[in-house]
Amino acid sequence: MDLRIFTEPQQGASYETLLSVAKATEELGFDAFFRSDHYLRMGSADGLPGPTDAWITLAGLARETKRIRLGTLMTAGTFRLPGVLAIQVAQVDQMSGGRVELGLGAGWFEEEHRAYGIPFPKEKFARLEEQLEIITGLWATEPGETYTFEGHHYRLTDSPALPKPAQTKVPVLIGGHGATRTPRLAAQYADEFNLPFASLEASERQFGRVRAAAEKAGRSPDDLVYSNALVVCVGKDDAEVARRAAAIGREVDELKANGLAGSPAEVVDKIGRYAATGSSRIYLQVLDLDDLEHLELISSQVQSQLS
Repeated sequence: MDLRIFTEPQQGASYETLLSVAKATEELGFDAFFRSDHYLRMGSADGLPGPTDAWITLAGLARETKRIRLGTLMTAGTFRLPGVLAIQVAQVDQMSGGRVELGLGAGWFEEEHRAYGIPFPKEKFARLEEQLEIITGLWATEPGETYTFEGHHYRLTDSPALPKPAQTKVPVLIGGHGATRTPRLAAQYADEFNLPFASLEASERQFGRVRAAAEKAGRSPDDLVYSNALVVCVGKDDAEVARRAAAIGREVDELKANGLAGSPAEVVDKIGRYAATGSSRIYLQVLDLDDLEHLELISSQVQSQLS
């Protein structure tokens, strides 16, 4: 089971804070550092000092880390034109020496679009499908050839399809709870299917849908990685769990029901139950980015039991 650190910087984090977490992620043996792609805080958080851009952040981290994978859960398709995003991701992949992964979603948080003057189209899923075809098509175009695409939402004419990523194939992540279109899109374009904040039962059901869609598309279901994203709150004892839950404004019982919370033994047991659904990778949503001791505990008492 791979454990990856997943951050939500829109809730309040500077680049320096994210750098500290990324360096701890690397030093403590976690597989990857991922971040959300949002420009506005959610809930009661003050969001200070303000938003950081996902791909600018990852570009910086690409030069300041050496081993960990870097990526997004999920880049909002509404924020960037697909041709521009293909250039950005390819460049950051080069900067990292081939450690980047692209999680791409349709975009959903209308309030942040209003706050920063970003168009919020109605037909987001159809746009996402074209974006995936364009981005993967640009990267797959052989050097010296050009790429042309004629879609309903986007048109590219004789693109040189440059630059190329360092990796032969940048892993593409697609996720979500949709019962039909999401599994179909994952079967067509994804290297990994991610299910955020889902129960064991929902995970098993959705992974089954994706596997069925892959078979229907003529692809082996085992070609995909299946993963979950879950909030994490671990403590050496009940008091430490309660303190960490309070720091992120959550209740212990709710976190135990809907996330990975409790003692290391409890969390290891629950991760094992997610593994039984077919999940082989967990993105640990860390909400208190100043609590690096939390990461140390997870590394020494949870991750060490999963290898």
